[in-house]
Amino acid sequence: MTQPLLAVDAPSMLFRAFYALPDSIKGPDGRPVNALLGTANLVLREIELHSPRAVVLTYGPDAAHYRVELYPSYHADREALPDDFAPQYADSREFFEAFGWLVASHASLEADDVMGSYAKAESEAKGRTLLMTGDRDMFQCVDKRVSVLYVRTGRQGAEEVTPDGVRERYGIPPELVPDFIALRGDPSDGLPGVKGVGEKTAAELLRRHGSLEAVLENAIGETRPKLRTALMESKDEAQAFKEIATLQDAGIERPPDRETDWAGAAAAARERGMNRLAERLEKTGAS
Repeated sequence: MTQPLLAVDAPSMLFRAFYALPDSIKGPDGRPVNALLGTANLVLREIELHSPRAVVLTYGPDAAHYRVELYPSYHADREALPDDFAPQYADSREFFEAFGWLVASHASLEADDVMGSYAKAESEAKGRTLLMTGDRDMFQCVDKRVSVLYVRTGRQGAEEVTPDGVRERYGIPPELVPDFIALRGDPSDGLPGVKGVGEKTAAELLRRHGSLEAVLENAIGETRPKLRTALMESKDEAQAFKEIATLQDAGIERPPDRETDWAGAAAAARERGMNRLAERLEKTGAS
């Protein structure tokens, strides 16, 4: 089996690592490095398990402008970055580049869009991709060549999600995830969905009609009065939610093979006071 490309949602991993590890983990300057350390350990674990041909960490704006134009409350309720997190985020690109990992960003599209674009480019080259993220929006990319390594706060490591895994979770195929989000909503993104529609109802409607558009087109025939009214009154909003949830192509080229630079990574870790990680990296490089 060919080695996969490992694409990592850097903001998602950094944020989760920041809250998963204590802020008593500090560098020589006395500032916390818990987000950097935790993210490095998460990625290294997946490297050990999957031996990827290259690792890319994706970045982008928190909220793409066109998504905010479609729905002004998109990401509006997200809290400001904690004071101890911001310096680590600013340092993260230089830190991860020292590992020999590719760092990629886009001026107007989000990290999710960039990840999805890498998966598309890899699939077009008949390769495999592992998408490491804590965002379930990425389940829309899953197919025979793409799996999501889903990371949840409080859980050690990632859970690999395949097409069957998406169906087991939601009762729909991966390609209908944006339709599902439009109906059910996504609180983490500030999308309310259609009033009164939860996971089970969203899945049932999509299995019956095949797409959000078909659900809305046939809303007049819905036998449940409250649901019929909600669908008919939410047509424009629901279509906007689907557009927001659908990943956009960032025009990414497939990256070449890149090995982890164990010596460079160890030096970067030691510079930030992560001595145990540095020793582990040096041993891995030596072997």
